[in-house]
Amino acid sequence: MKKILKVVIGTFLLLGTSVYAEEAQNIQIFSVDNSKGVISAKSIEKAFNESAVVVDVNNDMNSIFSKIYGKVHHKNYNLAIFTHPELVSKLMKKYPTIGLITPLSMSIYEDAAKNTINIATLSLIGMARITQIPVTDSDLIAYAKAVDAALHNALPKGKYLSVSHHTKSSKPLVTEFSIELEVEEGDTVTDAKESFKEEFESELGPVGFLIPKSYTFRHDDYDFFDTYSIIRFNAIYPVSKNHPDAGAYAPFSVLRTKT
Repeated sequence: MKKILKVVIGTFLLLGTSVYAEEAQNIQIFSVDNSKGVISAKSIEKAFNESAVVVDVNNDMNSIFSKIYGKVHHKNYNLAIFTHPELVSKLMKKYPTIGLITPLSMSIYEDAAKNTINIATLSLIGMARITQIPVTDSDLIAYAKAVDAALHNALPKGKYLSVSHHTKSSKPLVTEFSIELEVEEGDTVTDAKESFKEEFESELGPVGFLIPKSYTFRHDDYDFFDTYSIIRFNAIYPVSKNHPDAGAYAPFSVLRTKT
């Protein structure tokens, strides 16, 4: 007997600076002088991990961009993805949409003219807007505070820069659709999930997307709860020229099903 699983895929595909509020900003940029060159993307990764905010991927995008496009826009430019497993587990029990920003991302870039190193991440407001989790939720606030603590650990003398992006858009932040997976007789839910993942990845590749990281979470309310980080170089490369902070908006997809 076949079992039908309803799978909901929500995709956060805002890449760049197309949606910002005039007052509260969706992103935050933490910056410090690095004229002595003692701070690097690797030292930032180490500081985040020491703060219990786990960095899983930290890619030198200049190395990639120079090979693909022949030139780079910034002295140094890294895209990293990170998460706080404990807080994500708490939030997914209440708000499965936390998967839309699991993992979170950050861009780490150096301004050669100002001799500064900068880290751009989503703000509490940005996290709340994308996931539709109340900005007053204690666990979401704790997540934002954990990111703030990691930023201060990485850049001890750093400060937040003023961000004033005012471009508006009527487009939604999230696209969501659902499908049904059939679990064939003799197969398990895991078999169906893995088959879907293989097909999902095979469809993304030909249109230029890569999956640098995926996550599997466990909870009794779900047959499975997986999230995939996705990126497209042809999108982030031109956007990052004028908006290196766009790395905070790297796109993510969440896949989940109710039991």
